[in-house]
Amino acid sequence: MNSIQNTFSVKSLFSDFKEITKAGLAISVLFSSIAGYLLGFSDEHPFQWSVLAMLMVGGYCMVGASNAFNQVIEKDLDILMDRTKNRPVPSGRMSSSVALLVATLLTVTGIVLLYLINPKTAMFGAISIFLYTSVYTPLKTVTSLSVFVGAFPGAIPFMLGWVAASGDFGIEAGTLFLIQFFWQFPHFWAIGWFLYDDYEKANIFMLPTGKKDKGTALQVILYTVWLVIASLLPSFGYTGQLFIGIYAAIVVFLLGVWMLFYAVKLYKERTAKAARTLMLVSVAYISLLQIVYIVDKFLR
Repeated sequence: MNSIQNTFSVKSLFSDFKEITKAGLAISVLFSSIAGYLLGFSDEHPFQWSVLAMLMVGGYCMVGASNAFNQVIEKDLDILMDRTKNRPVPSGRMSSSVALLVATLLTVTGIVLLYLINPKTAMFGAISIFLYTSVYTPLKTVTSLSVFVGAFPGAIPFMLGWVAASGDFGIEAGTLFLIQFFWQFPHFWAIGWFLYDDYEKANIFMLPTGKKDKGTALQVILYTVWLVIASLLPSFGYTGQLFIGIYAAIVVFLLGVWMLFYAVKLYKERTAKAARTLMLVSVAYISLLQIVYIVDKFLR
C-alpha cells in the first residue's frame, strides 16, 4: 500500500513540476536555443556536447523559472480562468512558498549552467527571467503593450544558442533575435484572440486594440510581413556569418506566404477558429524556419 502511495506521490510531484514549469512550452523554446547553437558553432568555435548539454538544461531552468514565478504572481488571476485554474498553485496542490522555492532553485541552477558556458549567455538568461517576471507579467492587466515587452524575453532563446556557441553578440545573434521578436506578435495575438473570453475573466487584454476587430487583425498582418522580411535578411549577405542560400531563401519565403495567408484569413473571418489555426501555423513556421536554416548550413 505504501509503495502505491509513494508511486502516486512521485507521479503527482512530477506532474506538478511539469505544469509549473510549463514543460511543453519550455521544450519548444529550448528547440530555438538548440537551433541557435547549431547555427552558431564554427571552426573557430567548435561544436561541444558539454556546452549543448549545459545550454539545454540551463535553458529549461531559465524558462521553467520564469513560468514558475509567473504562476506565483498570477495565482489569483489563474483561478479565474478555465485554462489555468487547475494549475498547481491556484488549485492548492502546491503552496506559493514551495513554488517560489522551485522557481528560485531553477533560476540559480539555470544561470550557473549558462555562466559555465560563457558570461554573456548567463547575462541574457538573467535578463530574460527578469523581464518576463518583473515587467511583462505585472503589465498584463495594465496594458496590451505587455505583449511588446514580453516579446523581448520571448525572442532571447534563438539568439541565446548563437551566443552560447560563439561567445559573442553581433549582427548574427541580433538577426536571430529580430526574427523571433517579430514572430511573437502574430503568435500571441492569435492566442489572445481565441482565448479572449477566458482572458477577459481575469481582466487581461492582449490584443493591440483591446478587441477582436479589424484593427487587431490588420496589425497581425503587418507584423507577419515584418517577420517574413526579417526571416529573409540572412539571404542578402549583410548578416555576417549567418547566411542562407537561394534555395533556402525560397523555402523561407514560401513559409512566409503560408503564414501570411492565414493572417489574411483571420482579417477576413475574424473568428476564434481562424485565430487558432494561425497560432498553430505560427508554431510550425518558426520550427520549420529554424530547420531550414540548419539544413542549409550543413548542406553548403
